[in-house]
Amino acid sequence: MQSDISCSLVIATYNWPEALELVLQSILKQSVLPLEVLIADDGSKEETATLIKKYQSIFSIPLKHFWHEDDGFRKTIILNETYRNALGNYIVQIDGDIILNKHFIEDHINNAKIGYFIKGSRGRLTKERTELLFQTKNINLNFLSKGLKSRINASRLPFLSFLFWGSPNNSRNIKGCNFAVWKKDFIAVNGYNNDLIGWGHEDIELGERLINSGLKKKQLKLVAVCFHIYHNEYSRHNESNNLTIYLNAVKQKISACRNGYQKL
Repeated sequence: MQSDISCSLVIATYNWPEALELVLQSILKQSVLPLEVLIADDGSKEETATLIKKYQSIFSIPLKHFWHEDDGFRKTIILNETYRNALGNYIVQIDGDIILNKHFIEDHINNAKIGYFIKGSRGRLTKERTELLFQTKNINLNFLSKGLKSRINASRLPFLSFLFWGSPNNSRNIKGCNFAVWKKDFIAVNGYNNDLIGWGHEDIELGERLINSGLKKKQLKLVAVCFHIYHNEYSRHNESNNLTIYLNAVKQKISACRNGYQKL
């Protein structure tokens, strides 16, 4: 375990307290707890705030809630605000529909490395398994669980994780639902790009700018395991515009966006 790392866990959520509660329960089971948990809430209704208040009295570490008014999909804005308030020097980010293996935080801390950010992966639950999950509330999942897609992503075999490396300069497969970055590196590229409004590509656009700034991507397989709860796809009405911004970052080798963590 790296003693010089203070790890903040950021969770992005929107109006799905039933899923968020399972995520919070999986945090309580962690072999190593983060310094704090920060919830980046893109305008959820009161039910989410009520749930968070309940778990604030249960958690032995700070559980903080950052919210702004619901005015469409503005995930980048609330994530930037949440990162701003993170006390840790290293930030692990997931979504509010990601159930964590009990070694998830421990694995992320053990794989943190100066000059790198982390691209993790996730096993995916089927619709049928998700329905059963909400009925039973049983979050004890593993690679043998029924109703699971991407079983290799659901397997934890740390001694074999070195076999999977991936391209350190490819941003196309980065996922914000299992991602980690040094806070100073996040600030250096001006965080998430707030010009990306609506669903899509905010994670790969950030990853591209991190790479353009001189960092390398480290891919994690067989460690930092998590499970994605099934849901219907979000509206993708603005995806093409977001993709254009990403491709411009690739073409122009852009490292810092103008409208992000700070307005430049």
